[in-house]
Amino acid sequence: QFQLIESGGGLVQPGGSLRLSCAASGFALESYSIGWFRQAPGKEREGVICISTSGTATIYAGSVRGRTASDRDNAENRVYLRLMGLQPSDTAVYYCAAVPRRLCRPYLDESEYQYWGQGTQVTVSS
Repeated sequence: QFQLIESGGGLVQPGGSLRLSCAASGFALESYSIGWFRQAPGKEREGVICISTSGTATIYAGSVRGRTASDRDNAENRVYLRLMGLQPSDTAVYYCAAVPRRLCRPYLDESEYQYWGQGTQVTVSS
């Protein structure tokens, strides 16, 4: 069974940082580009960032530019999302998803992502 499992979410004060983890089970992440998405209460899901199989990141959400990074550890079969300078507007459920492509598209195509995690809640509040 192919699974993605996110972890690392929680309650963070404004200005803080988090590192989210996306672990794969049942398949090797090294052949997949990984996208990070988020869905805030009452809003549509949006793409945040994609990391290619070689580790190159493509940022989709302008609001996180300069405050986010993604890296991967293929030996551990994990991908990470680092969020910095967190703001209340970053409060959302964060998801990782896998697409069987080496490269991330310059534009987001959510429909091509094949496997999705269950999400991890990030709440930014004082």
